[in-house]
Amino acid sequence: MPKHFLSACAGLLLALMLSCSLPARAQFTSVPRLQPEQLAIVINDAEPNSVRIGAYYRQRRGIPAANVVHVRIPGKPHAISESRFQALKEEIDGQLKPEVQAVLMVWTAPYKVECNAITGAYSLGFDRDQCAKTCAAGRPSPYFNATTPRPYTDLGIRLSMLLPTESVEAAKALIDRGAGAGFQVVPATAYFLQTSEKARNSRAAFFPPPGRIAARKLATKTMQADVLEGVKDIMIYETGMAQVAKLETLGFLPGALADHLTSLGGDLLGDAQMSSLRWLEAGATASYGTVSEPCNYWQKFPNPSVLLKHYVQGNSAIEAYWKSVAWPTQGVFIGEPLAAPYGRR
Repeated sequence: MPKHFLSACAGLLLALMLSCSLPARAQFTSVPRLQPEQLAIVINDAEPNSVRIGAYYRQRRGIPAANVVHVRIPGKPHAISESRFQALKEEIDGQLKPEVQAVLMVWTAPYKVECNAITGAYSLGFDRDQCAKTCAAGRPSPYFNATTPRPYTDLGIRLSMLLPTESVEAAKALIDRGAGAGFQVVPATAYFLQTSEKARNSRAAFFPPPGRIAARKLATKTMQADVLEGVKDIMIYETGMAQVAKLETLGFLPGALADHLTSLGGDLLGDAQMSSLRWLEAGATASYGTVSEPCNYWQKFPNPSVLLKHYVQGNSAIEAYWKSVAWPTQGVFIGEPLAAPYGRR
């Protein structure tokens, strides 16, 4: 992976600014977050698992019937063309009410639109220029580190996420983890690992300092290690590795977020590097990965301080993850979008 680093001074300054927004002893008041009536679900009628999982999600999360969209994508292609995507987007958008702020696509594939991730293309529009040089800088997201609880109303951006459908039982367990998050705030830890794979440490300057957010019973730990092993209190796990070992030894709490900075984590059904699906299989509730070679710009991956800030303030998983990525065109967001372990009930 080629090296493209933000200058040290600028990186440390932004990290300091973001960290200062998380006073350890603050009495948090949860911010407004995405609600079930603001989320649409898109079911692929050509895939039986999508139909079954979509029905379960609608019931479990109380999604209004008017917010359910049906499409047909036969063959489960990993990637689709720009023209096929534009037709699909028009079909989806034509069935949505203006109050819908986010969309959950109930399928694993397609997850790519040429070099764009399908979530990046859906929410921000297909970026043809990025495909001319995937290692070029990305298009900035107006939603990066934003405060609005209504991204479509205020910014014209409908957030999007995939709910993987490889296994009905695994998907139901994932949905249950998301729905179960937040009924009780439990002691947890956010882990940030700087690894021996130096090119994949480009966001280490943004790791929050070690400490404790007492109001959330959440500790933050920054480590120099290639692996996390045996811990059972994970709320956030961010690292930089092509392959992440020891996932089977870990315990992820309901609502946990986890991702690894590598080139092709978002190639969900590929085998070149570890798929972001492995995080969900290990017990995380949401994750993120890029679908085409992004180079290691920190802006193309979740910014740890931004992600932590918005999640502990009560945002849902889809909101916190989307707010944390400055250039999300190549990144696919996956998981259960409404999970909010620190959200106001």
